Amino acid sequence: MLRKDIGIDLGTANTLVYVKGKGIVVNEPSVIAIDADTGEILKVGMEAKKMLGKTPSNIKAIRPLKDGVIADYTIALIMLKYFISRACEGFNLFKPRVVIGVPIGVTDVERRAILEAGLEAGANKVYLIDEPMAAAIGSNLDVEEPTGNMVVDIGGGTTEVAVISLGSIVTWESTRVAGDEMDEAIMQYVREMYRVAIGERTAERVKIEIGNIFPKKEFDELETTVSGIDLSTGLPRKLTLRGGEIREALREVVMTIVESVKNTLEKTPPELVSDIIERGIFLTGGGSLLRGLDLLLEKETGISVVRADDPLSAVAKGAGIVLERINILKKLQGVG
Repeated sequence: MLRKDIGIDLGTANTLVYVKGKGIVVNEPSVIAIDADTGEILKVGMEAKKMLGKTPSNIKAIRPLKDGVIADYTIALIMLKYFISRACEGFNLFKPRVVIGVPIGVTDVERRAILEAGLEAGANKVYLIDEPMAAAIGSNLDVEEPTGNMVVDIGGGTTEVAVISLGSIVTWESTRVAGDEMDEAIMQYVREMYRVAIGERTAERVKIEIGNIFPKKEFDELETTVSGIDLSTGLPRKLTLRGGEIREALREVVMTIVESVKNTLEKTPPELVSDIIERGIFLTGGGSLLRGLDLLLEKETGISVVRADDPLSAVAKGAGIVLERINILKKLQGVG
């Protein structure tokens, strides 16, 4: 009763923290703003993200995670401490037990860095769980049953595809192509087609507002206005972008994700494939919200696709819940 159990989705784009009994208590961008001259932390999370691309030379807005792993250990540790302290606000006699979701493809060195950061950030015990397993648990799938579940978790930095049975991952594929690459593809498209430079936040907004990947009349009719710098004149310029052209901009990135799903299916034992055909492919993560992605995957694989009820919070929720699943917890790497 006195100890808090915490699940963390330490994402490239956003960090979510789940506390048992309270649900998601933190959902903020994985960004920190620091004063480059003094090293002082100015803002963390949403307030820091607002500074991206808008800071003077002495202020840096930093994303300390890249492709789902820690790129800047010192900054990531500060961010982790901040989010854990937010989750533990109020009287708390004991240090929390923390489970952190990580991409399947991370190296042992990267895993060790995340474990150590968790301990340094104030945890009593730290466990790491593969993100697709956490997403499956957070989506209420029966992962300990002898049946196959396929989970496709599309985050900001990585896409994780895994087939799960009997509490373990049987086959998997991890690709460092996900939401960030979609934003980059939109920036590149606008630069090449219109000779206009737009920023990361603008590209992300375009993806959210009109991003799509399946030919449908309602998607073609979507449009939004963006402002950028005309590369020919150096002056500001406004553009109207439409759904059909954004679909083309995203095609190459999304087909990389589709190929990962196909490759994983090819490696999956036939008995588990029959379970997947019966139960469908489960989509989680922020990238799964891209319009028409479920339809494209169904067309390419011939298998029905189900989007999780709350795809954004599935990993954090599953990471918190796993502390109650003793059989799975025993298999996780942990320290403390």
